Amino acid sequence: MSTSTSPQEGRRARLAAVVREFDGRTERSLESLAITGGVVSFIAVASLALLVFRLDAAPISGPGSIGQFAAISGAVVAMVSFVVGRFVVVRRHGERMRLPDYLDTLALAVAHGVIALLTWTLLSVILEESFIGAEVFALPLLVLAGAAAAVTGYLAFYSATHMDLMLLAVLLAVFLAEGIVASMLTASDPLWWQDHLSSLGVTGDISALAFNLTLIVAGLIVTTLARYVTIDIPTPHPTGLRNMRVSLILVGILLALVGVFHVDRFFWIHTFAASGMAIAFGVAAIGIRWWIPDMPKTFMALGWWFFAVILLLAVYYAFGIYTLTAVELVAGVLVFTWIILLIRNAAALQADTQD
Repeated sequence: MSTSTSPQEGRRARLAAVVREFDGRTERSLESLAITGGVVSFIAVASLALLVFRLDAAPISGPGSIGQFAAISGAVVAMVSFVVGRFVVVRRHGERMRLPDYLDTLALAVAHGVIALLTWTLLSVILEESFIGAEVFALPLLVLAGAAAAVTGYLAFYSATHMDLMLLAVLLAVFLAEGIVASMLTASDPLWWQDHLSSLGVTGDISALAFNLTLIVAGLIVTTLARYVTIDIPTPHPTGLRNMRVSLILVGILLALVGVFHVDRFFWIHTFAASGMAIAFGVAAIGIRWWIPDMPKTFMALGWWFFAVILLLAVYYAFGIYTLTAVELVAGVLVFTWIILLIRNAAALQADTQD
């Protein structure tokens, strides 16, 4: 009896192998999709760069530069790659997306796009300072533009297909750090720090746009974290998870409102939102002791100390010892450090419970 296969069966076997390579159901297929996305991004952006620069040299950063082009194209590639990656994950698990899922995907896609925009912008500014007066010639320009897009597309797709709480926390930290630093570096007023941190958002230039957009999108990310971090955490308190979720959502909403309502035009609303965010954090940091009593005692104590430091700095500001900028910066760092630690400790509690 012959065991040889017909040419038609051979073609079907090869086709089935190709389908398995890109079906998104295994880690290897996800890696193949990510690499393919990077290659497509390289070709598309390099071709676009050819049309934009027409084989002319370009500066490293600034208007009409390779840095500006890589930043803008990278932002678009990051958002598209992230959305495609989330679609692959939903299809892989056979899930049905609801409205909150679409909003979460939109917020995270924008966050990835802004991170790509800021990363390539900051990198180009640093390189410009390292190669003063240098220009990028035509062929290297095309390669660099395509390579930046390929790396961005690959990482955004990987992030979308492997998104978990820790990755969300890292995303939030990187997003906030890059957004605030970029806003500080591009501020038209070099003495902005003598007023307060919110003065970065009132200059009407690219610095203000970066600052306000950072706060708005970061607020959306925090509301997304609030929904995911409070799922399946064991607690004897009947409304503990709901209370924690509401507190974190309030932190996210109020943070976004700080970016929406500029301090120069909406002083009282802006101040209310900023103060309310600190209060919502304090409620969460203190209330977690009763809402989720199995959390590590060290983490609970840290939350109390963080809130106490924020109150102490507010008193120092009231007596003219510290500037408002110092208080806002330290308070912001403490609040988001606590949120990131909350994610890690919640994951640890879930893991211990499942063992």
